[in-house]
Formats: sequence, C-alpha cells, structure tokens
Amino acid sequence: MSRAVILLSGGLDSATCLLIAREEGFETFALSFDYGQRHRLELERARALAARYGASAHRIVRLDFPGEGASALTDPTIPVPLDSLGSEPIPPTYVPARNTLFLAHALAWAEVVGAPEIFIGANALDYSGYPDCRDEFLRAFEAAANLGTRAGVEGRRFRIRAPLLELSKAQIVALAHRLGLDFELTSSCYDPQNGGRPCGRCDACLLRERGFSEADLEDPLLIPRRQP
Repeated sequence: MSRAVILLSGGLDSATCLLIAREEGFETFALSFDYGQRHRLELERARALAARYGASAHRIVRLDFPGEGASALTDPTIPVPLDSLGSEPIPPTYVPARNTLFLAHALAWAEVVGAPEIFIGANALDYSGYPDCRDEFLRAFEAAANLGTRAGVEGRRFRIRAPLLELSKAQIVALAHRLGLDFELTSSCYDPQNGGRPCGRCDACLLRERGFSEADLEDPLLIPRRQP
C-alpha cells in the first residue's frame, strides 16, 4: 500500500482530500497546524476526521506566524470580512506563506515515512484570491521538492496533489457526499461563534452555503440554526 501525507485543516476541502486518498488506496498520514488561528475549532474537527477515516497517524504541528498585522485569521484586532465574498483580490484572511510552510513540513514528513504523494485541498476556481492556491505555485513547489530532497535526487519523486483545484464548491460538496463524508465533522468558518456554530457571513461560510445550495444538499451544520 502506497502512502500519502494529507494536509488536514478540518475543513470541507481537506476532509474531501483525505477521502479521495483513502478511496485511491493510500495509507494516509494526516498533518494539521496550530498557527494561532482564531478558528481553532478546526483542529478538533481534524482530530475527529483523522480518527473517523482511519489515518495511520495524525500530527498537529505548532507554528508561530508573524505577529501583529499578519492576517485577520491570526490577529484578533483585524476583523474578519463579512458579506464581502470576492470584493478584494487578496483578502485580509490571507496568511503570509501559509501553504509554503505547510507543504514544507508535509514534505519532510513524507520523506521520513516514504510517502510519495502529498495532498492539499487548494482550490483556485470558485473563489480564493490566495496566491499560494494557484497551480503555478504548486507545480513550482513540487519541482523544488524533487530538487531539494534526498528522495527526489535518488529518483523517488514526490507529487503534490491538489485534486480539488479546479472544482467549484458545489462539485466539491457533491464529491464529498459521494465519498461518504460526515459533514458535521468539518468546520469551514473563519470566526466560529459560541458552541462552534458558523457565523454564516465570512467568505468561507458564504462559499460553503453556496456550494451546498448548488449541489442541492443541506449542510447539517446549519440545520440547528434554521430551527425555530
């Protein structure tokens, strides 16, 4: 059985990647990051997902990102934009070099455990604005990975897999549904409310809601909010 490292944030996209790797027959190694994000609920969801879907190992790595002013996701004094999906080319929720750092850690672990495939839930089609979610960046990182590792120069090449890169959110939701993802184990919101309830107004919430609507499915995370 071939091995794969999965960047598992606890969100919908990364959870779908975990299930794709599982369906393809990979032994999965899940990697999550505590980087001071305000939506730390996602780490609880990542733990639950890794356990539910049989990851052979799950690591949570602590990273210290640049401090004040770095991102609305790491600096509580910067408000998360609400009701503004797509209004800025690169939104303030961008975290400096986040995927570069995540992939570098994933690459190091992949070389140790002998995993030639690294899965990332990057998506550039629906809405992102994040420069480190583009195919050009991922291909460049893959090239660097094979130039800068012992495994790569010895011919045991790495592949950076982004199977959701050009799927709409509706297509991702439909795919996750087909693969049997328990959507209640995921969290997409950038600023969850008390009890983990999604705010319903940040970019991630708006995208998720649109995806479920266009896929003609109901998001179980929103059902309690809709009840009288």
